[in-house]
Order: sequence, then C-alpha cells, then structure tokens
Amino acid sequence: MKLTLRTTLIMAALIGASGLAHAADKGLIAIITPSHDNPFFKAEADGAAEKAKALGYTTLVASHDDDVNKQNQLIETAIARKAKAIILDNAGADATIGPLEKAKAAGVPAFLIDREVNKTGVAVAQIVSNNYQGAQLGAEKFAKLLNGKGEYVELLGRESDTNAHVRSQGYHDVLDDYPDMKMVAQQSANWSQTEAFTRMESILQTNPNIVGVISGNDTMALGAEAALKAAGKTNVIVVGFDGSDYVRDSIVNNGNIKATVLQPGWQQAQMAVSQADYYLTHGKAEKTEKQLMDCVLIDSSNAKKLSLFNLSK
Repeated sequence: MKLTLRTTLIMAALIGASGLAHAADKGLIAIITPSHDNPFFKAEADGAAEKAKALGYTTLVASHDDDVNKQNQLIETAIARKAKAIILDNAGADATIGPLEKAKAAGVPAFLIDREVNKTGVAVAQIVSNNYQGAQLGAEKFAKLLNGKGEYVELLGRESDTNAHVRSQGYHDVLDDYPDMKMVAQQSANWSQTEAFTRMESILQTNPNIVGVISGNDTMALGAEAALKAAGKTNVIVVGFDGSDYVRDSIVNNGNIKATVLQPGWQQAQMAVSQADYYLTHGKAEKTEKQLMDCVLIDSSNAKKLSLFNLSK
C-alpha cells in the first residue's frame, strides 16, 4: 500500500503520541518540600520533578511550609491518589515518623532528602548532606577570615530540625578551639531571612563590636547581611550554608558574605527520584537507607562556577 505524505505524517504523530503516553504511564510521584520561597527548596522540587518526568512519571509538587499538619495532609493526599512514591524534605524529625509509617503501610515508599527523621525503616532512603563535615568547612573558613579572633554571632536554624543542631555542633567543634574568638550571641531565626534581619538589628544594639556572623543557612545569612548594611557595618564578615545563587552574588560582588557551604540539593533530589524508580522497578532498595553526600566550600575562588546549587567544573 502506498502511503501519502499526509497519511505518513498522521501515522507518525499517532506513534509519537502513543510513545509519549507509554513513557508517561508509570504513575504519580509526590514531591513535598518546605517553601519554594527559599531557593534551595525550589531547586529540590524542580530537580525532582525534572527527573521524575524524564523517567516517565507524572508529578504532584507541593510545599508544606514547615507546617507539620500541612505536611501530614499532603502525605494523606499522596496516599489517597495512590502515588507510587513520595519524595520528601520533611517538616520535623519526630513529627514526620507517624505519617511515614502510614504511607509505608499503604504501600507508598518514601525517599527523604536534605533532612533526616529520628527513626530508620520508615523510609526507603534518607539522602542528606554531610552537614557536620560541611559545617566544619564553613567554620574553618570563618575562623581564617576573622584571623582567629574577635566577637561573633551565630544564627541558628529551626529548633525542631536536626540539621540545625548538627551544623551548630560542627561549627563549634572548630570555633571553640580558638581562644581569641568569642561568641557574644546565639539566636534562632528559624531559617528565615526576615527573622534574621530582625535578630541582627537587635543583636547589633547590644553587641556593636562584632566582627563576624556565622549562619545555619544562606537565607538567614542574607537577612543578617541586610541588617549589617543598614547599620553601615560593611566590614563584618558573614558565612552561610547552602550554596544559593544570591549568596554567590554577594561573594562575587564583595558583599558582607564571604563564603558559604554548598549542599547539592538538586543532585540529592534527582538521586532520590532515581532510587525511587529503581525500587519500583526492582522491588528492592538500590542503596542503604542512610546516605551522606559531602559538602563543598564556596568562596571567591569558585563562586562564579556555582549555579542552582550545582558547581560546574
């Protein structure tokens, strides 16, 4: 049978559409993170969604905004919609355990990124940055920038977040060995830029002689930098943690922020989706549950190579 050009094109289109349908019939993956207002969490969500779609899944992308109740509702929604898997950056190391147990009982495997929970066996994977190793990198750079002396401030993350405690411990296991460095204030700003700005304004009123600020994440570092600039303190050095493009720009443009610690959020999220696909395909985990990814120091020597929480070579 001789085919006309039009018939050939229609058949090709139908075959193509069939192929797309086949490629996208693997089911739903729910991707749940903290607020996308934070570029790190947005990068996680975008990275996971990109990988899921490339592997043939549809996605449900949502934010729990660090609200445990909202997170639990989103997990319930994923279960009700018969999601094949959940990719989760959780809202609480303890409060998340029950919802994960419920998801597991419903046959929906979970793959955690960035933040751990305080129990093993409720998730197939917990892929997190080596926060202690990264914090030590940041603290060593901070001490070097301050020449090992002077008064400094620490901004802590959310109290319920394991990462906040691990990073702080990593900082102090380095900085406490410097007898001429004195921490004059330590306050939680709950990972928030706005709260960090307010905290720094208040701290500066009682501690006008500080020479440095070490922060549990980049978002708080940016808030601290804004407060310092508003007070005319352009020589106070700030070190963050995450590796955001906004902090990169401050480093490159000689702002208060001189360094940060990159945790590869995009890579973690894509790895979690790949492991979910492996699990769903093979019926078993590809790797052990607890997985640590080393962090990288970002300063003036390599900041220009940083983009979307990924360091180019």
